[in-house]
Amino acid sequence: MKDEKLSTDEFNALDEVRRGITGRPSACVARNTKRLSGLKMLSIARNGQMTLTDKGKEKLFLRRCIIGMRALTTDPAAKLDGEVAAFLGKKSHIVPVEGGYAVTPKGLETLADIEAQGI
Repeated sequence: MKDEKLSTDEFNALDEVRRGITGRPSACVARNTKRLSGLKMLSIARNGQMTLTDKGKEKLFLRRCIIGMRALTTDPAAKLDGEVAAFLGKKSHIVPVEGGYAVTPKGLETLADIEAQGI
């Protein structure tokens, strides 16, 4: 089984591809293309155009959720984008409170598991 833990640099490359690359890819994307395409998170067309696969999109989304929950543990008024807030609310990881969101015990347990895995 491949190690699918991604470095910050690899996440940055995925995010850059998500936003769209015009012209030549940055050094960050070029450095990480081989591994990310090998992990099936990035696809490269014959013309060199790079796009995120569903797996890559999911990985980026989950990272945004983790970052959002970590931010909420220190600041209930931390900003979450609507998609992340809706997902975490649906999964009972956060609840709305006055001025923002609070992380539920289930959310804290999930964060503890994530920290234990070193993600």
